[in-house]
Amino acid sequence: MDQGSWKMPTTAVQHVKRMRGGAQGHLMRCDDGHYYVVKFRNNPQSERVLANEFLATRLAERVGLPVPIAQVVEVTQWLVEHTAELTIVLGAQVIPAEAGLQFGSRYVVSPVEGQVLDYLPPEMLDRVRNLDTFTGILALDKWTCNADGRQAAFWRKLRERKYSAAFIDQGYCFNAGEWTFPDFPLRGVYPRNEVYARVRGWESFEPWLSRIEKLDEDAIWAVAGEIPPAWYGESWDELERLVTKLIERREVVRELIQAFRSSPRRPFPEWVEN
Repeated sequence: MDQGSWKMPTTAVQHVKRMRGGAQGHLMRCDDGHYYVVKFRNNPQSERVLANEFLATRLAERVGLPVPIAQVVEVTQWLVEHTAELTIVLGAQVIPAEAGLQFGSRYVVSPVEGQVLDYLPPEMLDRVRNLDTFTGILALDKWTCNADGRQAAFWRKLRERKYSAAFIDQGYCFNAGEWTFPDFPLRGVYPRNEVYARVRGWESFEPWLSRIEKLDEDAIWAVAGEIPPAWYGESWDELERLVTKLIERREVVRELIQAFRSSPRRPFPEWVEN
């Protein structure tokens, strides 16, 4: 693996607002003209959350799933010192967000160009143009052992009627900061069965499932090599063990989906055996 071969970061130039969520991300405008949800190394969850976000998001992108663009964002010490809202809350303590290289998830649509919702009621899901991709992200979450529930953002541009789903928040893939794979049937799944209503069999998971199973090893290593070493404590050996295990797990994704199918939740009532 090419250690730390990440590309040039974009630089944050303006703080917009604090975001909800355990990692306490902040929406920031960057010098490339885009807005990013930025997660900081000194977030309350784990420094590795940044590495997880980058690796899992880039792998999802490789297999054709709708995820935000993952970017390395540089936050200068000057911006931290001159932005009172740029803080992290740790219990009763409020500390400044850390300067340096942070993880940025590009906002799915510019705040001035459209609307973003973190939830749609079941009766509105027929207005989601890419609802079928929920099976693809399920396969990816099983592969990467996402220890959290699946999160999605539903967005549309102004004057559009239909929404698009984008899959956000990959920080708890690889069991968050543990980098282990304790698989359980209900981990990494969306909380509403309605998104799986169209599943009829294995063909409903294509083309994403086959792309995961056939994803080139060198491509996986290349993505890992772009992660800034500071996000995983410069521990080359631990990152290599993680990626090696991830490559091996391509062979068990169907088994993990089957375990979810057989769970008491019965997520695929329309599945038809051939």
